[in-house]
Amino acid sequence: MFWKKKKDRAGDRAQAKGASSPRRDGAGDASGDGAGLTTPGPATTQFLTGEATKDRRNVQVLLEAIARVSEARDLDSLLVDIVDRSIEITGAERGLLLMRSAGDGVLAVRVARLRGGEALDEDVRFSTSIANKVLKEVQALRATVHSESEALELGRSVYDLKLRAVMCVPLAAGDPGEEVAKPPAGVLYVDSRAATRNFSQGELALFAALAQHIYIAMENARLHFDSIEKLRLEQSLELASAIQRDLMPSVPTNLDGWDLHGWYGPADQTAGDFYDFCKMKDGRLAIAVGDVTGHGIGPALITAAAQASMRSYLRMISDPGEVVTLLNQDVCERVEDGRFLTLFLAVLSADGTVDALNGGHALPFLYRSATGEIETIGRGGPALGMIPDETYTAHEPIHLEKGDVLVIYTDGLTEARSPDDHDLMLGEEGVKDILTEIAKTGADSKTICLRLVEDAMKLSGGLREDDITVVVARRT
Repeated sequence: MFWKKKKDRAGDRAQAKGASSPRRDGAGDASGDGAGLTTPGPATTQFLTGEATKDRRNVQVLLEAIARVSEARDLDSLLVDIVDRSIEITGAERGLLLMRSAGDGVLAVRVARLRGGEALDEDVRFSTSIANKVLKEVQALRATVHSESEALELGRSVYDLKLRAVMCVPLAAGDPGEEVAKPPAGVLYVDSRAATRNFSQGELALFAALAQHIYIAMENARLHFDSIEKLRLEQSLELASAIQRDLMPSVPTNLDGWDLHGWYGPADQTAGDFYDFCKMKDGRLAIAVGDVTGHGIGPALITAAAQASMRSYLRMISDPGEVVTLLNQDVCERVEDGRFLTLFLAVLSADGTVDALNGGHALPFLYRSATGEIETIGRGGPALGMIPDETYTAHEPIHLEKGDVLVIYTDGLTEARSPDDHDLMLGEEGVKDILTEIAKTGADSKTICLRLVEDAMKLSGGLREDDITVVVARRT
């Protein structure tokens, strides 16, 4: 690709008519573009001159630079080496790597170096007009300043810095000036104040060829770095997922008067849902089901903190309202705006009494065995993390008879939907129908719980858009 010459048809026609190419600095064929500004023709990578000795040296220089850049062990050292090699190859005084910012695409200095491998100060001035032109047009440029008026025409920074020669090339795949698949990642820029310095057309071509391969090396390094980071993230998430699974409690068995079961499935590797069973100091069993907004590692961390605080309060305080009030204060202090925790807390007594509190959570269903009807337990306050001074009050005690079933769930269950028809959801009515059908057979809590989950997953084709948690408490 270094020696492939592309003809400029317009230039050929002009030469056929006896026209001569404009020359600013005696550096060879070029087209003028403003004071002292020279743009190469399409054959930007045409740096071979026909002189065997010089051509061998240019190819050797390019190959050595590519080898050194390709051997860089990490991205930061690669970028510094890119700039140092650019200065070395061009004989410039300064070299800059200017990268497009992710937000607005504005060029910003990523690396700034002086000849000899010395780093420049943070406040670095350069010809923004030339750099932006290269970025916009994906065209390599060189400029030679012969007078103060030309310097001012090229930009105030060129005049103030007393620059004699500037060269700038885009970091993009393909030959400069041609249409590229995606915008350049940035530009490579070198300049000099030496009165005798005059970047030639051949040097610009060599610099542009180097930039193409530097861009490829940067992309390879970035992809390698991204793959390593992705692997690390996956390993971290897998560890977090394993820890979260371990935090899920074992289901109490042989509990006087009660048959219990719980199930949870995260949409991602980690979940914002949780359920818990906690023995209180008065001997009763507390069941909690919570749902932090969102899913992933952030909600999982909030879940773990809330779960730990709640267990501490439940071991010391017997009133569900006081427990949730204190927990809400904790959540408000720790959770950033926009996140909150919905929570349903039920305290079971051996005689079938349930003291419950619903903090902004999905309405639990209570199947009555005697009538086959289903009741809901309303909310006793907003979701936790929204109002710091909220005082929560428990629901009036509820009594369950033999065969009655309490189902507590997160909205991932009711919002399970068909992949073929996004409007087709399981919904509350769907959950009620399944609960009625299975509970009237006298099935145990595990059978009821798994049937609800299986029907939801069957509807969704095995996909979960949100975390799903279900806890079933059946009166025996």
